[in-house]
Amino acid sequence: MSANNNDIIILHATENNLRDVSLRIPKKKITVFTGVSGSGKSSLCLDTIAAESRRELNETFPSFIQQYLPKYGRPKVERIENMPVTIVIDQKKPSSNSRSTVGTYTDIQALLRLLFSRVGKPFVGYSDSFSFNHPAGSCPRCAGLGEIRELDIHKLVDFNKSLNDEDTIHYIAFGKGGWRWIRYAHSGLFDLDKKIKDYSPEELELFLHSPQIKLKNPPSNWPKSAKYEGLIPRMYRSIINSEEGLLHAAVLNPMLTMGTCPDCHGTRLNEKIRSCRILGKNIAEVGDMPISDLVGFVAGIDDPLAVDIKRELAKRLQALCDIGLGYLSLSRGTGTLSGGEAQRIKIAKYINSPLTDMAYVLDEPSVGLHPLDIARLKQSLHHLRDHGNTILIVEHHREIVAMADHVVDMGPGAGSHGGQIVFEGSYPELLQSDTITGRMLCHHGTLKPEVRKPSGFFHIQNATLHNLKDLSLDIPMGVMTVIAGVAGSGKSSLMEEFQRQCDRDTIFIGQKSIGINLRSTPATYLDISDTIRKLFAKAGKAPVQLFSFNSKGGCPACGGKGVIVSDMAFMESIETVCDVCHGTRYNNDALRHTYQGKNIAEVMDLSVEEAIAFFADQPFQPQLRALEQVGLGYLHLNQAMTTLSGGELQRIKLADQLHRKGEVFILDEPTDGLHLDDVRRLLQLFHKMTDAGNTLILIEHSIDVMKEADYIIELGPGGGEAGGQLLFAGTPREILQSTRSVTRPFLSE
Repeated sequence: MSANNNDIIILHATENNLRDVSLRIPKKKITVFTGVSGSGKSSLCLDTIAAESRRELNETFPSFIQQYLPKYGRPKVERIENMPVTIVIDQKKPSSNSRSTVGTYTDIQALLRLLFSRVGKPFVGYSDSFSFNHPAGSCPRCAGLGEIRELDIHKLVDFNKSLNDEDTIHYIAFGKGGWRWIRYAHSGLFDLDKKIKDYSPEELELFLHSPQIKLKNPPSNWPKSAKYEGLIPRMYRSIINSEEGLLHAAVLNPMLTMGTCPDCHGTRLNEKIRSCRILGKNIAEVGDMPISDLVGFVAGIDDPLAVDIKRELAKRLQALCDIGLGYLSLSRGTGTLSGGEAQRIKIAKYINSPLTDMAYVLDEPSVGLHPLDIARLKQSLHHLRDHGNTILIVEHHREIVAMADHVVDMGPGAGSHGGQIVFEGSYPELLQSDTITGRMLCHHGTLKPEVRKPSGFFHIQNATLHNLKDLSLDIPMGVMTVIAGVAGSGKSSLMEEFQRQCDRDTIFIGQKSIGINLRSTPATYLDISDTIRKLFAKAGKAPVQLFSFNSKGGCPACGGKGVIVSDMAFMESIETVCDVCHGTRYNNDALRHTYQGKNIAEVMDLSVEEAIAFFADQPFQPQLRALEQVGLGYLHLNQAMTTLSGGELQRIKLADQLHRKGEVFILDEPTDGLHLDDVRRLLQLFHKMTDAGNTLILIEHSIDVMKEADYIIELGPGGGEAGGQLLFAGTPREILQSTRSVTRPFLSE
């Protein structure tokens, strides 16, 4: 390929399943990477292009700085030319620590603090004083957390026992003879054989609540410089509010209940800071407002000192509104955001960046978005491109693919059947191509002619959880129902309320992690690893442990990891494939045994599809077929679960439940991250599950899924406080006549 500065040029990429891929990507355009799940889109876009850019950028820093930067391995690619600096906007949530909010994460809180320090009345301090993370601003009772952990003294102390009994105070070192117990037993203040419940009010006050005091005439065995302190203040000071509390959380947490701080009422700020107001509101009240309302509040401030800050604040707040996050508040904890919300906050953060000629890589930005929100997202992406940036998007959504200036379609299949470019060109050309993506984009399904009749209804009464507005409605049983509505409209809250009120067990399948670690694989999750090892042990007349890389079978050089990590002190650690086991993780003794012509490493590297054929006569066939049914036939038995997306993990959970009948399933956005062809296959599976007598309730934005549903319940009309109302409940055909539905126009199309 000849050099052209208007193109990013990738030569001979072989990362993961890529098969010697070379291509050009036009700069300052929107390029969308499409293809079925597992076809190699992320391997090309994220693991090759983005990883190489970030690795090269990190190498421009001194080695001392590099040790603090994220580590990116060298991707398997001959070279990449004309590479811009890349920013990855993925769906990883920012750290969910209790001090991180939407306001702090977007840096808007810093501007708000500056605004209040300049124009708030009365003047109570400078910018830092308005921070709940600063001693001058934080509430002293809860240390700026907004909630307190209340100790249940009856879970800590057995009042039916005396200090001389065993296990009277149920915490480390408070047992008889323990160093903490000594401070009460040797104080001379208590009768050690008297039950706590028999203490006089004065004794109980001294035992439980006394502040630190110096004893007047202590016994001879009392340490000279020590002070006596009541049990409750001591627990808070040295255990609950210290590092020790975190260390022994398993012991401590059952004794604690979380509650809103009564002093600051959850605002995190002290009274002095809360007394400072602008237009009648303090900074905590402003932080609780929906961002869409906050735009108007800021515009209404007419103090000349606020002019510069107002302009900057308005710009950042409007960016969040434009991308459909106006329903969030600045006080919202980052830990409560969905992956899609976190990703859109990042996009909004970069919209106003003065940087240009950057490459922004987005991983399925349509996830969790209603078609109405997609329109806003498209505007934001156009804005980023028109500012002179290159946009690379891994995506399946029809609307996002349609907005592309250039499309790269990967395939033809998944895993070992993929890794090739099957189409490159414009969106209209893609529609004319004969690829799976092209065919599926041309296919617009119709509403199904017959809907199933419910076997009964479950009535939800007066639901007020989160933003639900005293909602009462019927949820049909025995059919497939879609819960629709814009992001933040109350869909998940409704399902939480349904689970709370429902007298039957429900099976919730979300996209949260399923307790995975670096050693978890599909084989360990399906619980078939042991059976496979036993087959090898029987065939080779060897111990079962020999066929585990975590046990006797592990390669001695790399400890069963398959790679050797060399610590280079200040420089980036170098990870190399182990040259003893060549990455198989097993030692020679384990590898010399075979079963049906393959060694243990070769068998564990089979894809699920290959394993179905290889283990045709084994009792774990149903588990393998279930994975194939949910569209995960391309996964390898030994693939680390940490490499799987939320959607893949969700489908693994679903595969585990396919054998059930007569159950109530709640699935949270099951089509996230799925190609249109995979959605079609998943719908076939859902129909099969419903026909087997199960009730399926899907929180879903996909129009393709809504067309196949028996019943639709739509909440809205907006997100946050503007949502939580019932807009529609009925069949997909009936929604076409609805005057209130926000979804109707998209279904009509």
